[in-house]
Amino acid sequence: MHRTIVTLTALLAAVSMGFAVHTGTWGQSDASDFEKGVLDKLSLRSDGRLSLAPSLTQILDSPLPYFWALAEDSQGNVYAGGGGPGEPAARLYRIPPAGAPQVVAQLEAMEIHAVALDRQDRVYAATSPDGKIYRLAAGGKPELFFDPQAKYIWALAFDSSGNLFAATGEQGLIYKVTPDGRGSVFFRTEEAHARSLALDAKDNLIVGTEPSGLVFRVTPSGEGFVLYQTPKREVTAVAVRPDGTIYAAGVGNRQPAPPPPAPPAPQPAAPTPLAGGAQATVQLQPSQPAASPASAPPPSAAQPPAAVAGGSEIYLIEPDGYAQKVWAHPQDIVYSLAFDRQGRPLAGAGNKGAIYRIDSNVLYTSLLKVSPTQVTCLYAGRQGRLFAATGNIGKVFRIGPETERQGSLESDVFDAELFTLWGRLMYRAEVNGGSVSFETRSGNLDRQRTGWSPWAAVPLTAGGGRISSPPARFLQWRMTLKAAPDGRSPDVDAVYVAYLPRNAAPVVEIVEITPANYRFPPQSLTMTPSRTLTLQPLGRSRRPPASPSVSDSGAATMQYEKGQIGARWAAGDPNSDDLVYKVEIRAVGETTWKLVKDKLREKRLTWDSTAYADGRYVLRITASDLPDNPPGQELAAELVSPSFLIDNTAPEITGLTAARNGAKVSVRWKARDASSLIQQAEYSVDGGDWRLALPATRISDSAEHDYLLELDGLPPGERTIAVRVTDDYDNHSVAKVTVQ
Repeated sequence: MHRTIVTLTALLAAVSMGFAVHTGTWGQSDASDFEKGVLDKLSLRSDGRLSLAPSLTQILDSPLPYFWALAEDSQGNVYAGGGGPGEPAARLYRIPPAGAPQVVAQLEAMEIHAVALDRQDRVYAATSPDGKIYRLAAGGKPELFFDPQAKYIWALAFDSSGNLFAATGEQGLIYKVTPDGRGSVFFRTEEAHARSLALDAKDNLIVGTEPSGLVFRVTPSGEGFVLYQTPKREVTAVAVRPDGTIYAAGVGNRQPAPPPPAPPAPQPAAPTPLAGGAQATVQLQPSQPAASPASAPPPSAAQPPAAVAGGSEIYLIEPDGYAQKVWAHPQDIVYSLAFDRQGRPLAGAGNKGAIYRIDSNVLYTSLLKVSPTQVTCLYAGRQGRLFAATGNIGKVFRIGPETERQGSLESDVFDAELFTLWGRLMYRAEVNGGSVSFETRSGNLDRQRTGWSPWAAVPLTAGGGRISSPPARFLQWRMTLKAAPDGRSPDVDAVYVAYLPRNAAPVVEIVEITPANYRFPPQSLTMTPSRTLTLQPLGRSRRPPASPSVSDSGAATMQYEKGQIGARWAAGDPNSDDLVYKVEIRAVGETTWKLVKDKLREKRLTWDSTAYADGRYVLRITASDLPDNPPGQELAAELVSPSFLIDNTAPEITGLTAARNGAKVSVRWKARDASSLIQQAEYSVDGGDWRLALPATRISDSAEHDYLLELDGLPPGERTIAVRVTDDYDNHSVAKVTVQ
């Protein structure tokens, strides 16, 4: 077995002028990655492994809305029963191994929901609603075999003695019908519906119910035991391996338990078969859907639900009774279970027509998708043949056992966000004698089928090859798998694309001048750069970070320091390049920029403003991606700040006088600031506390104010009165006067 392993450190061989130097990688290795693309004839395992799907051949295309039941006789004829709203009758088809399918019975009912064959290859079909069991006579005409007086018949199964068991609703009864057509109640589930039915190798019945989601084992003597109460409302399917291992599918959220049911009414006597094997005359009126039972009803015999809240789960019940969940899906609804020729369980689901294979308790494979909405029935026939019936629209398919000879995956569209040069496409695969090939196409339109380059083959050597699609913003790849001559499929579990975006200039979006007289605290520096890596949650692949948008420097705490002034800014780089900054200053009206700081890594700076004359200034912030680009190929961007004021000169106090008139002292002065507003004035008597002084206008809203203080209660004697005036930039002046 040849295994190709890709080294993700491969770099682009050539870098065109104008492109960045950091190679990015678009990687796809998770199942969720591949599910975003379009898979054609490929299976996808839950751990991300892709392989060729089993072959899918349509063998019946009918006008019916739904097929619900399949069976195969000893000659290889497949029988399919179905119907649905709007149809004049339920129909039973026979599909021969060779030749055209044909309708072998039409019953005046809405649909056939169960089909079974006895050892003589006689076909039994059960209708719903108004459930009755019919047997096809030798001439092909249906005859009434047993009427359980039940609304629904959900499933039929024969034991080793030829007894036919029927699972019914709305009273959740299991009927046993002997080969001569005599039937009676065999087991009461005390549920609304005995929803699914299978027999094990010891003729024990395995029964799934609704609405409590129970799985029963019923012995041949009629003794029932609940093997498992599932967390779901309804057990839609059960299947049993020869070793006694049981698989059960539960769907829907379980509702609160209803009140205990009333004692069942006496059952009418089972009908007696007609003497001499005479055929019963079938003249039935078209059945109407029954009203919904008090408990939440199972998927109707008329039509499956568009959605069931809670999705589906599959449970494994071991022969000793231990049960565990082995699969779950939040949306898909499992309708049927079967086993492939290797004994692996298969699940047919809706509403996306999926067939799943349970590979282990932790792995499953999305085996294939069938174009109709629901896979309503899976049937494992003779010689390992597998069949699937569908709803919306009713069709029948043969699955495998061989795999497809060729399949493909068209990836989702990768958006590099910038004009990009494409490098090598690399993949990880086990070829197994088959082949894997790739094509790519690129474009600058987010709709990948219009205005893009044509598909171009990727020449592969040693697990990868160089992409020839032209540089663009968007890229898509298409992978084709071809089987080996012996039918083995290649397995692919990872695809990577190396790319190099065009180097784009940084962006400086905003510059903010910080309050005067405050500085940023010094950065804590370490001699050894941090080397850390954050891993994604277990089971998720690492992905390259998206190109960041412009980011600001975040909240910051500043410390008071007279004379300091600062700025901070928001900047980023579309290529995620590291940036360095240059800060320059000039006075308003000047033309020459003076350097404040160069090669700055942080997006903030404070400096001593006392070295600059008072006046209005502007800053210019220049961002450069030089750290991540060769000299001469770096790009830069700049932004000039709004003007700001540097003011380190204190206000001027003039005309300070004081005059006494008895115990009253009048103090007058003028204050004027050359650059900013007067913020406040204060006074102090004989070195006491500073007290606020209001200007003559009572509002401090000007660079020049007159002040008058009338101080009462000052006894005779020398008094010293000091006044202090402060401007908006925390510059202040002090003057004093003495009065007798």
